[in-house]
Amino acid sequence: MEKLRVALVTGGMGGLGTALCRRLDAAGFRVATTYSPANPSPEGWLAAQRDEGCRLRAYKVDVSNYADTEWMLQQLLAEMGRLDLLVNNAGIVRDASVRDMAFADWSGVLHTNLDSVFNLSKQALEPMMAQRWGRIINISSVNAQRGAPGQANYAAAKAGMHGFTKALALEVARHGITVNTVSPGYLRTRRVTQLPAVEVQSAILPQIPVGRLGEPAEVAGLVAYLASDAAGFVTGANIAINGGQHMC
Repeated sequence: MEKLRVALVTGGMGGLGTALCRRLDAAGFRVATTYSPANPSPEGWLAAQRDEGCRLRAYKVDVSNYADTEWMLQQLLAEMGRLDLLVNNAGIVRDASVRDMAFADWSGVLHTNLDSVFNLSKQALEPMMAQRWGRIINISSVNAQRGAPGQANYAAAKAGMHGFTKALALEVARHGITVNTVSPGYLRTRRVTQLPAVEVQSAILPQIPVGRLGEPAEVAGLVAYLASDAAGFVTGANIAINGGQHMC
């Protein structure tokens, strides 16, 4: 079957981003992703995906820069013809206590993790409204809901993401567009697996009732459902996927 719908995943070359791109490709989307100008080897990642049978487009863009995202999305529309799904997944961490946090670390996380959601969503609305169908899915975090010491910047950005989700969902529901948040807990990605094993065993796993890290593919499966026609009645929701670490 010919793939007609187009998905854009920001920050698609990380552990979760890769799982999202592959799952959406398998679900029948033509998939594009963004990568940071600081990424030294996008070609290697793209080649690895091709080796797995997943052909993707990639756009170098600073997602925190409005003009950069505007240019990138116009290029995507010119090359791929449409946009049906936006997954706002790009994010960074710069951990420190508020007492020790530099303003650059506060603003850098807010710009990348939250401003990017506005930048890309605003660009996506016109093509989605024109076709009266669209999906915007924002990847937040369990720490937006429960907080985490040393992550005031990250928690603030990720919590703000869901406030944005709810407001935008109300604005665009009548246009056939849904907007939802997905809030993962600790996943088996490099950010976690590079931590000392004793820290994972003693500090992280005891917080998770199911007793293990989540798999990126599990989050990607949830995103694929929200991106489908079957999820057309789900909008403005924040769906936790954290192994029971935080229930609300």
